[in-house]
Amino acid sequence: MNLDELRSALTDLDGQLLELVARRQALSQQVAAVKRSTGRATRDFARERDVILRGRTTAERLGISADLAESLLRQLIQSSLATQEQARVAAQAHGSGKRALVIGGHGKMGGWFAEFLASQGFRVAIADPKGGLAGFDVVADWQTDPLDFDLIVLATPLSATASLLQVLARRAPRGLIFDLGSLKTPLRAGLDALVKAGCRVTSVHPMFGPDTELLSGRHVIFIDLGNSEALAQAQELFAPTMAERVVMDLDEHDRLIAYVLGLSHALNIAFFTALADSGEAAPRLAKLSSTTFDAQLEVASRVAAESPDLYFEIQSLNDYGSESLLALQNAVERLVTTVGTRNATEFTALMNRGRAYLDVRAAARAG
Repeated sequence: MNLDELRSALTDLDGQLLELVARRQALSQQVAAVKRSTGRATRDFARERDVILRGRTTAERLGISADLAESLLRQLIQSSLATQEQARVAAQAHGSGKRALVIGGHGKMGGWFAEFLASQGFRVAIADPKGGLAGFDVVADWQTDPLDFDLIVLATPLSATASLLQVLARRAPRGLIFDLGSLKTPLRAGLDALVKAGCRVTSVHPMFGPDTELLSGRHVIFIDLGNSEALAQAQELFAPTMAERVVMDLDEHDRLIAYVLGLSHALNIAFFTALADSGEAAPRLAKLSSTTFDAQLEVASRVAAESPDLYFEIQSLNDYGSESLLALQNAVERLVTTVGTRNATEFTALMNRGRAYLDVRAAARAG
């Protein structure tokens, strides 16, 4: 076979592989139906382990990379789980016969939530200055609308959400109300106003981005504002998924988020700022790579691509934000001093302390 014939054969084989993937997806949908009918959980870790180990063994027998086989199978498992999770959400139909309004639905997270609610059977309307979304109702001006909805979600910028919560409090609609803000302390007054107005209100923080398909291993945080009915109803929306639901109070949320988001964002901003300021070394750095450097570059690139306005809000509007930034500053200063004084004992202590913390954290997540 010449080169063109070999390439043609590879193209045909690629098509056959994709056809097999499609068949696997179809079988996954049948698996999801059987699991629902028998009350089985969507995820079976023992089964996943068997699939991967068997795949590695088969790969070794065939003379191909076991790591390649495992990587491929993990992707197929993730795709299968996403298919099963979406099927379970649709089958539960929590929103059947109910109406939902997403204020700010034209944004990425608002659009995700509109699709998520629609998959549960809600009739979803969008209220956004930029207009509606295909397949959804449109509310041109929600502030003059009767607001006769079973659920109202605010997916608006943090800087606008506080005042919009106050507007909703004056209207006191009957339905469940929650926001999707990454911070909660800036929303305290608006949330308190809704509580005082007797509304069914909570606050939600999905700890994932709008491109997420599978919620396994993802966290959704629910803020307890004293209304147990609202809290339970909001959590129920995610019951068919594999998301981990966490309940906490408003201040605890922002204190932790100062580290989970604020610290991680700041660290990556500092990383790519240092690279951008590296002067003459910058062009040469672009041609070099290492395992750690490339991994950090990948994360930093994702951070750099995000909205500066949103990231500034997360850094500047959190009542507890300075705590994590000071911790980062102190850690860098400690490292600079340790290296500058050539203190190998202190450097080792830093490494060991960090390793011990990360080991405990990994064990806690595994448990």
